[in-house]
Amino acid sequence: MVVAGVIAKPTTNPMKRVFGIRDFSLLFAGQTTSLLGDQFYSIAGAWLVLRLTGDPLALGLVIALGTIPRAIFTLIGGAITDRVSPRQVMLLSDIIRLFLTALMAVQIFTGTLQVWMIYVYSLVFGIVGGVFAPASMSMAPTLVPSDDLQAGNSVMQGSMQLIGFVGPAVAGALIAAFPRQNIGVGIAIAFDAFTFIISVITLWMMSAGRQVTSSAAAAPKASVWASIREGLVYMLKDPALRVMFLLIAVANFAFGGPVLVGIPFLANTRFPEGAAAYGLIISGYAGGNLLGIILCGALPKLKQPMLKVFLVVMFLLFGAGTVCLAWIGRSWLAFTVMLVMGVLNGYLSIMLITGLQRNTPREMLGRIMSMVVLANLVFMPLSQTIAGAVLRWNVPLLFVGAGVLMTLCALYLAVPRIGSLLSAQLVANQTGPAKTESTQ
Repeated sequence: MVVAGVIAKPTTNPMKRVFGIRDFSLLFAGQTTSLLGDQFYSIAGAWLVLRLTGDPLALGLVIALGTIPRAIFTLIGGAITDRVSPRQVMLLSDIIRLFLTALMAVQIFTGTLQVWMIYVYSLVFGIVGGVFAPASMSMAPTLVPSDDLQAGNSVMQGSMQLIGFVGPAVAGALIAAFPRQNIGVGIAIAFDAFTFIISVITLWMMSAGRQVTSSAAAAPKASVWASIREGLVYMLKDPALRVMFLLIAVANFAFGGPVLVGIPFLANTRFPEGAAAYGLIISGYAGGNLLGIILCGALPKLKQPMLKVFLVVMFLLFGAGTVCLAWIGRSWLAFTVMLVMGVLNGYLSIMLITGLQRNTPREMLGRIMSMVVLANLVFMPLSQTIAGAVLRWNVPLLFVGAGVLMTLCALYLAVPRIGSLLSAQLVANQTGPAKTESTQ
C-alpha cells in the first residue's frame, strides 16, 4: 500500500503499520516533542501572571486574549489548509512560535518582561495557534490509510495525553525548584522554544505535503471567506454535527474557566504545594485521558443504546466532579477527581475525531477540523473571564455553577431524539467507510 509516497510495510499490527510510514514517524516525533514544550509554556505562563499580578482576573484576561483570536483564526486556518497543505501551514506556524518563545525567554531572564507584553504574546500566540490547529488535525489522514486511521489517532492522542500527564508535573516541579526571579519560569519557556526547533526540523524532513494537493489545485479559487461559509453550511446541514458542536461548546464554557483559571487559583491559595499541586492536578486529567484512550482501543465497541447511556452518565459525572472541586482541600483528592473525568473524556475523544476524519471529504477536512476547534473555543474566553471575576467574589459558586451546566447537558442528551441521533452517528463512525468525495 502506498501512502503519501511511502510504502507501508505489510503487518497485521496497525500500530506497527503506522510507524512503518516514514512521514508519520517524523510527525509523531516532532509533534510529541513540541507538545511537551507546550505543557511547560502553559504552566509557566499561568504561574508567571499570578506571580507578577496576584490577580486571577488578570490570568483570565491573558488566557482569553489567546483564546479569542484562536477561535477566529481557526476558521481562516481551515480554509488555508484546504488550499495548500497541512504541512506547509504547520511549518510556518512553528517557525513564528519558535521566534516568539525564544524572545520571551530572553526577556524573562533579563527581567525586562512586563505584564502588558504578556498580553501581546498571548494575542499573537492565539492567532498563530488558531491557524495551526486545523492543519495539525488534518495531517494524519494525509499520511495514514483509512483502515489504520484510528490506530494513528490513538498513537497521536495517546502521546499527547501522556505528555499532558508528565509535562505539567515536571514543569511545576521545575518552577518550584527555581523560584527566585522567575528563573524556573524562564527555563520552562526556553525549553518550549527548543522543542519548536525539533518540530520545524521534522516537518521540513517530511516528503508529503510539499505541494498543493490535487483536489485543492483543481478547486475553483473562491475567496477564503467563501470557503469558510461553505464549511459552515456543510456542518449546519448535518443534524448530528449540530448537536455535537452545541454540546462541545456548552461543556467547554462550563469546564474551561474552572480548570484553566480556577485550578491554578486553588493551587495558589488553598493547596500548600503551590505550583507543584497545580501541575499534579492537571496531570491527573491528562493521565485519565490517556487511560480512556487505551480503554477505547481495548474494550468492545459500545452499541447504540449503551453509548447513549454512556454519554448521559459521562456528563452527570463531570457535573458531580466539578462541584466536588469547590470544597476539596487536598491535592490528591483533586487529582483523583480530575483523573476520573479524564478517563471519560479520553474514551469518547478517539471515537469522535476518527469518525469525523473518516467521514469528511478530503477537500473539506481542514474546514471541518477548524469547526471542531471552534466548538472547543467558542465560549472559552467568556468562561475564563467570568471565572476570574467569580473567584474574586465566591469560589464555590464557580464550581457549583459549572456542575449545574454539565448536568443540564446530561438532561439534554437524555431526550430520546437527541441522544439517539448523536449515538447513532458515533456508532456509524466506528465502522463507516471513508469518504473520498463531497456528498453535498
